[in-house]
Amino acid sequence: MFKKRSRKIYFLIFVLPTLVAFMIGFIYPFFQGIYLSFCKFRTTSNATWVGFDNYIKAFQNESFIRSFWFTALFVVVSVILINAIAFFVAYALTLGIRGSNVFRTVFFMPNLIGGIILGYIWKLIFDGILQNFGTNLVLDARFGFWGLIILMCWQQAGYMMIIYVGGLNTISGDLYEAASLDGANAFQRFRKITLPLLMPSVTVVLFLTLSNSFKLLDQNVALTDGEFGTRMLALQILRTLKDTSPPDYGAAQAQAVIFFVVVAVISLIQVYVTGKKEVEM
Repeated sequence: MFKKRSRKIYFLIFVLPTLVAFMIGFIYPFFQGIYLSFCKFRTTSNATWVGFDNYIKAFQNESFIRSFWFTALFVVVSVILINAIAFFVAYALTLGIRGSNVFRTVFFMPNLIGGIILGYIWKLIFDGILQNFGTNLVLDARFGFWGLIILMCWQQAGYMMIIYVGGLNTISGDLYEAASLDGANAFQRFRKITLPLLMPSVTVVLFLTLSNSFKLLDQNVALTDGEFGTRMLALQILRTLKDTSPPDYGAAQAQAVIFFVVVAVISLIQVYVTGKKEVEM
């Protein structure tokens, strides 16, 4: 009895400071941010309730709508490409080829470089090529879009590859051997063994690529600065403060809440669907 009480006391001693810090640093600002999205304010102490005015402004803002659809298209393309590249590279590196550890390191290294630095490096590369055709990333939204896609894939694919490698390494070779003895071909082994057992890794990678693609900011600033239709949602929220005089903090906050809701809903749907497929398989 005494030991159980002492455990509870020690549990509270160690957990309580972290819980308090979490409440102060995350929970309180989170709910205050939602409240402020319904207010007009310059500082948090002088907020005035305006109801849904800020949300109406957000959906009437052409820049916000344009950024929303640009971001949505970017997320769809980047998630597909990053997952495809990461999986096939991971699969190739688990086939026992020589120097696989070196290749893993090389593919992972771009993830260690900061987004701003990556953006400026790729901007120099792309503009150096495009100047031969009389254009650049900023002047043409199509080039800006694919520039962001290439940058994102180059940076993120190596990190997602490590997750897929970990998942593939947990699959026992005995399962493939038994399936081969039963007459299963390569596609059948992939569909019946690899894919079901890899679903936890797929769930993690999809969640990370979704959240990272939606939150893209520093690369967007460095590569195109959001000019001429290449502004993503995260940058749009910051530009809302710059484009209005005085800065409309309430409208920017409403856009941030909409942004959060979209990412949260898509992430929950993705986790539910992949989890359901994992159970079915």
